[in-house]
Amino acid sequence: MGKRRAPELYRAPFPLYTVRIEPRTGLIITAGGGGASKTGIKNGMHFLSLDLVGGVHSATLLHTHETDTRATMCMCLGGDVIAAGQDANCTLMRFSQHTAKQEKKPAAKDGAGDKGAARKRGRRGQNGEGGGDVAQMKEDSPQLVVEDVGAVQADLSPQDPCVKCVRFSGDLTLLLSGGADGYVRVWEFPSLKEKFSFRAHRDELEDIDISPDSKHIVTVGRDFECSVWSGDQLAVGLCWHENMPQITEKMYRYKSCRFARVEDQKDALRLYTVQIPHKRDRKPPPCYITKWDGQAFLPLLTKPCGNEVISCLSVSDSGTFLGLGTVTGSVAIYIAFSLQVQTAESLISDIQSKPVQMLLLCCEKQCSNLAQSCWQFN
Repeated sequence: MGKRRAPELYRAPFPLYTVRIEPRTGLIITAGGGGASKTGIKNGMHFLSLDLVGGVHSATLLHTHETDTRATMCMCLGGDVIAAGQDANCTLMRFSQHTAKQEKKPAAKDGAGDKGAARKRGRRGQNGEGGGDVAQMKEDSPQLVVEDVGAVQADLSPQDPCVKCVRFSGDLTLLLSGGADGYVRVWEFPSLKEKFSFRAHRDELEDIDISPDSKHIVTVGRDFECSVWSGDQLAVGLCWHENMPQITEKMYRYKSCRFARVEDQKDALRLYTVQIPHKRDRKPPPCYITKWDGQAFLPLLTKPCGNEVISCLSVSDSGTFLGLGTVTGSVAIYIAFSLQVQTAESLISDIQSKPVQMLLLCCEKQCSNLAQSCWQFN
């Protein structure tokens, strides 16, 4: 992983636990908080717009939605609906964005207004007039409305219940959750009628995903297992190190899983999993990423991916790139085909040749930073 520090885009007043990007508008949604403890740290969601001004990225806060005593630990997007894991519940919220016209203030008679306007225009260039700060520079200011639309209990742990992961199916007909109690629960969406539930792992879930055709669910647990399910029936348990005799059974555990399409291959499907060391040593062993056949679930390729512990995995919409984030706040881009690392610097130097639009954001819990770790490319 590279050590180059990315520029800071936004600093939240609470610990950030999850970041998502609305693909249609590019809206950035962050969430987190201090939980139910009375520390004075609020719980909420922030909605941000990302702009490129003079070759420099900047994030503007558009809306704040407070979540009472519940910190959002995970979330996913299904169109204009957010599914948020908050304590024992999966809470659903709908957000809508519209533009509110701002009235233009008349110029002052003493000429001060014209002088101020000229100063502001110089700051913006030649494209219009506006107020003194970033939010006021735009005549049309975007407005956001967030409303609660429902909630389901997604974890039944007797102590410290926690929803660990949530996912929508690709066709937005199913909502899935994985809890600290080891159960997967599936609801029909948008009716929120429970379809089925089953115990997938002996310990809490780490991650969950569903194939694009909704035929298979993949779950990752802290019990060293990664399992493929057909409905609520176990289809196969994965073993990534069967051809690596130097790795013992409980030396590593699975951390993340994601399905992805293969670019230029309509019927091909891949599954990617990340494995991290179970114990942290002074000289930490490497983490690994494995590419699987997404239909036969056989391992195709495994490569080390650095000594920093991986915390999250993201896949570009085209399936061309993988993004890995670490617990220390660094990120790296990998080529999905070869699992070779593609650093941010080399991506930027060849920005015009990338036929994918992807933005990776790094969430640093310790300092509540929203840091830009990769740029949006064409």
